[in-house]
Amino acid sequence: MIPLRDTERSESPPIVTSLIIVANAIAFFYELSLDPWSRNHLIATFGVVPEHFSYLSLLTSMFLHGGWMHVIGNMWFLWIFGDNVEDILGHVRYLLFYLLCGVAAGLAHIAANAGSHLPAIGASGAIAGVMGAYMVKYPHARILTLVPVFVFLTTFELPAAVVLVYWFVLQIFSGLGSVVYSQISQQGVAWFAHVGGFLAGVVLIWILPTRPRYRLRSELHW
Repeated sequence: MIPLRDTERSESPPIVTSLIIVANAIAFFYELSLDPWSRNHLIATFGVVPEHFSYLSLLTSMFLHGGWMHVIGNMWFLWIFGDNVEDILGHVRYLLFYLLCGVAAGLAHIAANAGSHLPAIGASGAIAGVMGAYMVKYPHARILTLVPVFVFLTTFELPAAVVLVYWFVLQIFSGLGSVVYSQISQQGVAWFAHVGGFLAGVVLIWILPTRPRYRLRSELHW
């Protein structure tokens, strides 16, 4: 299922979300400007490598991507879900939230791949945290979703909780399946980074204070 848009309107401009997207785009175009050897060296140096762990790589790996579909897919998900989470947290807390989710995702990847010498890169762990927060705060929002039906593609408006829980469960089973058949990083997808980031987002959105207007709106809703 591919989300196309959500029905929730944010009341403030998604400044931080936009800046994160721009930063990822700049980093990706810089990667493209490098020759293959330099690009591989960059990824090996600033990606998360469980065998040679560095704290800095937990942050730098969030801004590197492995190809066009990787970066476009990640930024698309961030654009759909990030503006609302930024709206309820505020710009500064949202940036802190995003980075903490990315760090948690990196640590989850390391825990699941102890001893691996292959670098992991991408913003998907941090974005998974944004999706987890969205699920907690907007479970009844409607997500226009592209869904394959046999050989055709069609769209449905589905509750956010359905879309995001389905996505999360898919990450868990994909991660468990990859452990059975091969190393996660050898498949090119750090499934447990997604799981770790999502769970971090669910926890952090309860800990971090939200904007007063969102708290008031929630109280009126209940």
